[in-house]
Amino acid sequence: MNKAELVSAIAKRADVPASTVDSVLAGLQDELVDAITRGEKVAVPGLITVERTQRSARTGRNPQTGESIDIPAANAVKVTAGSNLKKAASSVPV
Repeated sequence: MNKAELVSAIAKRADVPASTVDSVLAGLQDELVDAITRGEKVAVPGLITVERTQRSARTGRNPQTGESIDIPAANAVKVTAGSNLKKAASSVPV
């Protein structure tokens, strides 16, 4: 599902104009980016948790040459599924 399909599905389910849903999603994106930039954790209970994490520096290996390379420390984003998403995923047969 791409963004346009998501906007359309939410608009239909919530019975609101698609332009309103699109604005809300844009606002959500902006707020998530700002919160991660500030180092804050964003949690929607049962759905999703998004937080910034730090990866420490480490030594890696180039898979083509086998040469060791130094990988610098970096910030990353961790996204964790909430209980409702986990339950939905586990209910689908494999």
